[in-house]
Amino acid sequence: MNKSAGMLLGLLLIPSLSLASGYGVFTQGASGLGQANAVVAHPTGPSSLYFNPALLNDVPGRQVEVGTTAVYGKREIDLDSGGSEKADSDWQYPSSFYYTHNSGERIAAGIGVFFPFGLANEWDKDYEGRYIGTKGEMFSMNINPAVSFKINDQFSLAMGMDFVYVDADLRSMINQEKYGVYLNYPDGFGPLPDIEQKFTSDGWGTGYNLGVLYKASDRISIGAAYRSKIDIDLEGDIDYAGVDPLLVAYFWDGTAESEIELPAQFVIGVAVNTTDRLTVEIGARWEDWDANDKLAVDLQYPHPLTGKPYFSADRNWSSTWTYNIGANYRLNENVALNCGYLYGENPVPDSTFEPVIPDAVAHLFTVGTDLTYGPWVVSAAFGYEYHEKREKKNGDLVNDPVGSLVETWENGLVPTYVGTADGDYETDIYLVGLSVGYKF
Repeated sequence: MNKSAGMLLGLLLIPSLSLASGYGVFTQGASGLGQANAVVAHPTGPSSLYFNPALLNDVPGRQVEVGTTAVYGKREIDLDSGGSEKADSDWQYPSSFYYTHNSGERIAAGIGVFFPFGLANEWDKDYEGRYIGTKGEMFSMNINPAVSFKINDQFSLAMGMDFVYVDADLRSMINQEKYGVYLNYPDGFGPLPDIEQKFTSDGWGTGYNLGVLYKASDRISIGAAYRSKIDIDLEGDIDYAGVDPLLVAYFWDGTAESEIELPAQFVIGVAVNTTDRLTVEIGARWEDWDANDKLAVDLQYPHPLTGKPYFSADRNWSSTWTYNIGANYRLNENVALNCGYLYGENPVPDSTFEPVIPDAVAHLFTVGTDLTYGPWVVSAAFGYEYHEKREKKNGDLVNDPVGSLVETWENGLVPTYVGTADGDYETDIYLVGLSVGYKF
C-alpha cells in the first residue's frame, strides 16, 4: 500500500483555523465573532445568512457585506524525548461575502460566499513527527443561496443550497533509510535522506441548509439552523521528491482518489432583549464528527509491497457540542459593543491523536464593536482561543510509512518506531475580524 494514502488520511483531519472542533471554520462575520457566534436568534446583518438564514426577514432592504478574519495560531510540543517543537506559524485570512434582499413582504433572499472548512498547519521538515505529517493546507469555498419565508409575525422558515469546493495540499516525510534496510538496499551507499511526499487534490460537493426563527415575545426569540453533511470527491496527484534511484520502483508519482464527508451541523440559540439596549444570547452547536470514523483512498496502482490498490484507516472521532454566550449592547444609534465566550469539546480520541491533529478542549473569549455611519456598518472584533494542554502518549505513528508495512510482512521483522512526537501539546489562536456592510 502506498503510504501517501496514510498521510492523506491523517492530514484531511487537521484541526480548524479557529472557533470549532475538527476542521470547521466559523469566522463568518466580525459582528458574530465579537459575540462568540451566539447570533442564531438575533440578526447581525447580511452575515445572518450563514448563522441562520431564517433571520433574513429581519435584515431590511438590500444589503451587502464583505469581511475577513486574520487568524494566527501558535502550536508547541514539549517532547517526552527532550526539547520542544514549534509549528511554523503564519497569518490566515478566511473571508466572506453576502448579499441580501428583503422586499418588506414575506420573502427575503440572499447569497453568501464563505469558507466553512479549512486548515493551516506546518512543521519543520526535520522535526520529530515528520513521518506523521509536516504540512496541511486546505481551502474550501461555499456558495450558498438561501430564501426565507415569513409565515406570520412569529415564525420564519428558510432553506438554502450549499455548493462546496475543496482544495488541499498535504505533505509528510518518508524514512527512506528504513525502506533501504527492509528492501536489502546495497551496502556502501551511506545514509539515505528522507523523501518528501505531497498530495494535492480538489473536488466539489453539494448539500442543503435549513433555518427557523420563532419570536416568543417582543423580548425573546428562538433560532435554529441545520447544515447537511456534504460528500466531497477528491481527485489529485501524489508526488515524491528525493527518492534514491535504486528505490524509485517503490515510490511512483501518480493519481489517487478519496472521499471526505464534511460533517452535518446543528445550531440553536435563545436571544433575550433584557433591556431596549442589551441583547443576550445563549446557544449550542452540534457537529457530527462521527462521520470521520473511517476514511479510504483509492490508488492509481497497487503498491508493489502489498498488492493493494486502496488504503483505509480508522479515525474514531466523536461528535461534539459547543456552547456559547454573547451580548450586544447598543450605546446609541451609531455604536454597539459586543462580547462573548465559547466552550468547544474535542472530537479526537487519545488513540488517534497526532501532531497534525492537535485538537483539544477550547475556550474562546471575544470582544467587538459595530459602528454605523449612515448606510455603512463597520464591525470589528478580537478573539483569543485557548486550547487546554493535551498529552500524546500513544507511543506509535498512526501514519508511519514503514512500520505499518512491516507489520503486514510475515518475515519476523519487528518495526522500530521513531519520531512518535509523544509529549505535551499546547495551542493558542488569535483572531482579528473586520466586516464592512452597506445598505442600499
